[in-house]
Amino acid sequence: MDLVGACRAFVKVSERGSFTVGAAAARMAQSVASRRIAALEKHLGEPLLERTARRATLTPFGRDLLPHARRLVQLADLLEHEAETAKRRPFRLAVPDSCPPGALARLIAAARRHELILEPRPLPPAERAERVRVQEVRAALVAVPADEAVWTVPLGLAQTAEPSGARIHLETLRAGRTDREPPRRVWLQPEDEVPHVRDPLGRLRDAVGLRPAQVRSASSLAAATAEVLGSRDLLLCSAAQAGELGLCWRPLGETALVRGYDVAATVRADGDRIRTLLGDDVAHCLGADTAREARG
Repeated sequence: MDLVGACRAFVKVSERGSFTVGAAAARMAQSVASRRIAALEKHLGEPLLERTARRATLTPFGRDLLPHARRLVQLADLLEHEAETAKRRPFRLAVPDSCPPGALARLIAAARRHELILEPRPLPPAERAERVRVQEVRAALVAVPADEAVWTVPLGLAQTAEPSGARIHLETLRAGRTDREPPRRVWLQPEDEVPHVRDPLGRLRDAVGLRPAQVRSASSLAAATAEVLGSRDLLLCSAAQAGELGLCWRPLGETALVRGYDVAATVRADGDRIRTLLGDDVAHCLGADTAREARG
């Protein structure tokens, strides 16, 4: 039995004193209202209304139950209202601040198709994780090692001039004794200031004999790109980023560096929603080729 629907019919008919008028107020057919009230009376074990040709009046039992039925209907209406409000409440998602505006716009549009009002918050890696921890956002795309990632983004080196080979080897940046120009540098953007990217690159720098200052960190992607545009320096980035910046990109020759991402959320279901509903759109934002199937 639809207890809420039956109570709604009972309340409206008792308030109007008529099955016809009460059913209309409850937005249901008179026959439906009559069946629901009859089912409610059977369920409760006593008649609620006395029926005459023109009127429906409360029985003593119905008079006692009416306030409780009215309260149940009010609570049901409140629940529906709160559910609609919750659907319209923004879902704040911390994303890399390197995500292009166009890709973020497509992500927002895709979320709307799933009745999710997404509000991206572009932030660097450490801040994204912290915002989830203090519950300032419902979820975040956090940086993780490739073997723990749902989405992976291969990294390489980009420069203003077209490279001669299919790959760029870091050892080719080693300064010679007779070089008159400053040693070429590799610039890291904040998105790659994470251990699983920064540390392997530092070890490779030392292994091929580069100077410590030849691998540098910039305060922003714009600052790193400016260094590259004004020199022979290189930017560590994804192929998608290089294309947006008008740079020529090649993968690293000595090793494979990869950005890895997963979703961190205060409620597990929120993370699952992002992975399952918006996986491919998130991949596009990150510059990943596809979204890997979410682990259980």
